[in-house]
Amino acid sequence: MMSRIFAAVAVLVFAYTTIFQARALWSQATETKYPRMAPVEEYLMTDRNAEIALARSAAPKSISQDATVLVLGRHGYETAVEGKNGFVCVVERGWMSPADAPEFWDPKLRGPLCFNPPAARSILPMTLKRTEMALEGKTKAEIIDGNKSAFQKGELPPLEPGAMSYMMSKDAYLTDRGGHNLAHLMFYAPHGAAWGADLPKSPVMLNPQFKDVQPIDVFIVPVGTWSDGTPGPAM
Repeated sequence: MMSRIFAAVAVLVFAYTTIFQARALWSQATETKYPRMAPVEEYLMTDRNAEIALARSAAPKSISQDATVLVLGRHGYETAVEGKNGFVCVVERGWMSPADAPEFWDPKLRGPLCFNPPAARSILPMTLKRTEMALEGKTKAEIIDGNKSAFQKGELPPLEPGAMSYMMSKDAYLTDRGGHNLAHLMFYAPHGAAWGADLPKSPVMLNPQFKDVQPIDVFIVPVGTWSDGTPGPAM
């Protein structure tokens, strides 16, 4: 009996070791693949209407059809459509990832999201600031430090209560790993908020997106459908 137990334990240890080694190798390979910013052209979408459609796909049509839409230009985001409901839809690029994300400079990343009015006023400015610094040729460290400094100096607004965003586009590309997309909502809260995130069977996940620059926690809550109402993948 003891020999069977030891054998089973050995198998589990080998399996977990293999998984961790594979993850470490993937991370190292990805960091080597995207060590610095690619040419600006690789981050731009040549079809302006396609970027507008992709941005709007982040939320149900009842929300996105009346939202302001931004598209990425060579020097930052530009207003492509003036909205009237206070929501703002945009396609974020890889540099909005956490600082330690290996795909920070991945030119393939496309993150469509629609900010509600409080988030458009208090979270979107961070996207605009980071994007401006990235397109100026700043390094990852300079972008993170610049974002943090801007917040400390009051150049970026504080978080507004009720800030959230929709990320329900089936055409998003958020990572090179398999299953790179998940229909979800994001809620922004002061750091330390108790949401039960990442606990067993909890549907709430904690995204460390802003942990290096602002005292804000980003909670991810998966939803069962894409923005067009078709079924989405399970969490």
